[in-house]
Amino acid sequence: MCSIAGVIDFKNDLRDQTTALAAMQRSMVSRGPDQRGAYVTERAALLHNRLAVIDIENGRQPMTVDGGTGAYTIVYNGEIYNTDEVRRDLTAAGQVFHSRSDTEVVLRSFIQWGEKCVDRLNGIFAFAVWDAGARRLFIARDRMGVKPFFYTFAHGAFLFASEIKGLLAHPLVEPAVDREGVLEVVLTGPGRTPGCGVFRGIQELRPGWRGWFDERGLRTERYWSLRAREHRDDFPTTVDTVRHLVTDAIRRQLVSDVPIGTFLSGGLDSGLICSVAKLYMAERGLPLHTFSVDYKDHLRYFHETKFQPTSDTVYIPRLRDWLGCENHLTVLTPLELADGLYEAVDARDLPGMADVDSSLLQFCKHIKEHVTVALSGECADEIFGGYPWYRDEKIRAVEGFPWAQSIQYRAGFLRDEYARGLDSREYLMEKYRLTLADTDALDTDSPTDRRMREMMRLNTDWFMQTLLDRKDRMSMYSALEVRVPFCDHRIAEYLYSVPWEWKDYRHYEKGLLREAMRDYLPQEILWRKKSPYPKTHDPAYMQEVSRRLESVLSDSSSPLTDIVRRDALEGLLSDDIAQPWYGQLMTTPQTIAYMLQVNYWMKKYKVRLV
Repeated sequence: MCSIAGVIDFKNDLRDQTTALAAMQRSMVSRGPDQRGAYVTERAALLHNRLAVIDIENGRQPMTVDGGTGAYTIVYNGEIYNTDEVRRDLTAAGQVFHSRSDTEVVLRSFIQWGEKCVDRLNGIFAFAVWDAGARRLFIARDRMGVKPFFYTFAHGAFLFASEIKGLLAHPLVEPAVDREGVLEVVLTGPGRTPGCGVFRGIQELRPGWRGWFDERGLRTERYWSLRAREHRDDFPTTVDTVRHLVTDAIRRQLVSDVPIGTFLSGGLDSGLICSVAKLYMAERGLPLHTFSVDYKDHLRYFHETKFQPTSDTVYIPRLRDWLGCENHLTVLTPLELADGLYEAVDARDLPGMADVDSSLLQFCKHIKEHVTVALSGECADEIFGGYPWYRDEKIRAVEGFPWAQSIQYRAGFLRDEYARGLDSREYLMEKYRLTLADTDALDTDSPTDRRMREMMRLNTDWFMQTLLDRKDRMSMYSALEVRVPFCDHRIAEYLYSVPWEWKDYRHYEKGLLREAMRDYLPQEILWRKKSPYPKTHDPAYMQEVSRRLESVLSDSSSPLTDIVRRDALEGLLSDDIAQPWYGQLMTTPQTIAYMLQVNYWMKKYKVRLV
């Protein structure tokens, strides 16, 4: 994995802008500390920081190839999991390779097939190719949105980068936030409207989209989305297909020239990855390194709820012993979580999921001490229907985003100048309805199956993107590449058309996945009730973030109160209201922590409200 950035300017000579280009590249060096490269001509500048994983010596970027009609240069961030198959097709078509890197495969794919190259790629990617002969830039992002691609315009030039900080490092890009950006932070955050970069003028290329920039401007189009198809497989065939798709995705993503490991939470999703990985590593005579996170005195303060019935703490050692893996445990304290809130903003460039972010950030730092690549279980819940809002008929029947039903509560934090004339419910409902209108379905769908397609689109387009943002930024901040096998687009495509009653096999969350992988885990793990990402219940954490917010309120220069009402923040500290902010992962302690992140973000990034 890497960072990419670039500028295309048809008016000014980019060879005179070395200071600005160096600042863009330097701002994202944590994503790629191994190698640094730049391609700079009069009209095009492509920048790259590399985290070397495959063909370390020959995969340097930017990479330039003579395509016969001129030179093509690529900067690429990602991993292609069907590299061997695509290389064989390209070789048969006459392309000659000079490395084993997937970078060259992507570049020669574009030379051979043009814009349709993305249809051939199974992987996670964001890349840009400069066609010097045509004076045109091609850009593309993977189908599921695992790898980021932000862009903006400045004085007619087109700028892009893996992270927002890469754009803000350019002197012509201002950290300005208008009313819409404030509403994104307070009413939508830590989620983001698809394509929105929060800062004025900054956008994100959406998952499954591609585009071109030349002297006529930028043109983008969607090349992939979830499509409804009649499901013709019977249940046994469906089970077999799911087993094949899941195991194949995991095994493909275990390929690496550097040390690799897996996350181990003690639950179903990471457990399945660990089990398949254990077999893969054993075939090669290698040990499996797994990584787990816990909190100091977690069992002392853990309390059972409908959404978190059991603690991972008990199941981690059981699964570790069953696998016979080398497990590395990270134990975090309340103070570490609170301190990490600010560094998590540095990583994300925006307020995030509070301690849910900071815990992963600290965790990834420890993982990086042992391996460079790790596999994680994200996205299984969105694709296989694991969340409560999939399975509770009352919850899924409610209009609106199921993880953001506290809109009136959120709106109560807005200062009058932002709340005036705003119908906060309609603000979110308009975004909700746009997603539903874009959801593909069959005329023959039952009301339940149609609703479940809508739920899957809502989750993959919104909630999952927040988690993928989190996973990418928190891991890459420590130059750790985290792969997500359940996000393989083949799995998403197949599951989109499987009837809900089969996904809900035995009326269990992710029942189909459990049945398909029944031989890969012990029964107590295979059928363990879903437990969300662990968070601390230690009252010391609540006390610490509350103390810090009190300090913010006592400082008259705190920018937080420029957008959020002081009395609402005081009420947050004094009132005993367990109101979720963003699903069950963010309740009162995390809401307080989120406000700390907003304040830090506005100060650190010198946000100018316009």
